[in-house]
Amino acid sequence: MPGTAILRMNPLLAAALSLSLFAARAQEPPGQLDASPTLFTVMAALNASGFDEGLRSPNSHPLRRQILEWIAQRNPPSLQKIRDYIADRRADSPAAELSRYVTLALCLDGPPNFKPRFQAQMMPPETVALEGLIPLLAQFYQEAELEEAFRRAQPFYEQVIAQYHRPVTEAIFEANVYLRNPTSGLRGRRFQIFVELLAPPNYVISRLLGDDFFVVVTPSARPRVRDIRHSYLDHLIDPLVIRYGPALDAKKPLADLALAAPLLPEEYKNDFSRLAAKSAVYAVEARLDRAQGQAIVDQAMREGYILTAAFHEALQAYEKQEESFNLYFRRMIESIDLAREDKRIEKIEFASAPAARKAASPPQPAVPQEEKDLEQAEKFYEARDLDAAGELFRRVYGSDAAPPLKARAAYGLGRIAAQRKQLDLSQQWFERTLELDPEPFERAWALVYLGRLARAARDLEAAVRHYQAALAVEGSSEAARNAARSELAQVAEQLKQRQEP
Repeated sequence: MPGTAILRMNPLLAAALSLSLFAARAQEPPGQLDASPTLFTVMAALNASGFDEGLRSPNSHPLRRQILEWIAQRNPPSLQKIRDYIADRRADSPAAELSRYVTLALCLDGPPNFKPRFQAQMMPPETVALEGLIPLLAQFYQEAELEEAFRRAQPFYEQVIAQYHRPVTEAIFEANVYLRNPTSGLRGRRFQIFVELLAPPNYVISRLLGDDFFVVVTPSARPRVRDIRHSYLDHLIDPLVIRYGPALDAKKPLADLALAAPLLPEEYKNDFSRLAAKSAVYAVEARLDRAQGQAIVDQAMREGYILTAAFHEALQAYEKQEESFNLYFRRMIESIDLAREDKRIEKIEFASAPAARKAASPPQPAVPQEEKDLEQAEKFYEARDLDAAGELFRRVYGSDAAPPLKARAAYGLGRIAAQRKQLDLSQQWFERTLELDPEPFERAWALVYLGRLARAARDLEAAVRHYQAALAVEGSSEAARNAARSELAQVAEQLKQRQEP
């Protein structure tokens, strides 16, 4: 089933994990929320080999089909070898299939060579059977022109990453504040989130590989921010159970009580330290999501994370003192009363089917009045009620709205001026649009209009510059690119005729 998963590569390496790599909101280091060309390549190869899990889902990203078409058009010679190789090593389920190839991608350096990041004995077991695919990936990357495909895909990734950036930063900040976690991090430790649009929807996969903790999120109807926060808490808390191993060993008699939980994965039944870490994660989540706190604790206990309730109670004392969580966690472990927990766990009726954990939904941000005014202004403009449209555009332009919204207003006023043949005024508004950090749509179209105005003024060289700039805008609309491309060709023909004797 789609969902979250975490694999620990080596518990000894995990002991040295950083307790924070996310800075406060305004200081987030670059590259922690990104797209990976290696993941892109591995998923492209897997999809082209017939992996179609979730392809028909409404949440599957359109880019997935576009890249399939891109590969089909190029028909790379290495693809048949890749198909045969993957077909001979099918996993038991689509989820397991996705998991092993995501793990493989995270263990490889980037293109064009895709060399393993670890020595053979350090590679995760699930990737051992896939080693022969690595040299084929390098061939496939070149033959399918995936460097260019990934470059063209960037606007799609950037759009999704932009949806994640603010809520993820706030969720990480919230976790750091609660745990009183230092924001500077430790050199060489990394918490990295990758968005992968070629993967089937509704997955969040976590991997601890060496000193790096990765989270891979796939397309979904809404950003999976709570799952990312859960993984970040894993990243912070997992090393602590190793640091405080002796204190935890004293509580190990409770481990047998979790064996009867049908939903508890074997990795937690066989590793009491991991069971304790995950229980602590759920306990912290319950304190962060106070409205649903007791429900989170109850569900975690029913699924076999038997220390959740004890940690949840201990966190109330933690909140009343000043030590950071990483120092106080030993006291939380020591406070566990074996007899009391034995009685508490005996009363638990373990669940036999998973239940969706409900967290308090964050309030939907109110639509700014300026946004409403711009939408209404566009409707007036389409109906050619230029006076009404102009009034609303001017209201937004004169407000305290964010620059991109004011850019939309300036762009609207530029079009109205052009409709009224006020060419100088139109040019001023389009130039002002470019100064206001516009979105790609308005930037590209403003440049197209400036190209048209330059043509009207018989300044063909300026028109060429504007059209070329419009074509260089990443993420612009196809209509704007087509207009710039077509009109640039016309100007080029005019310049050619001008130069002829």
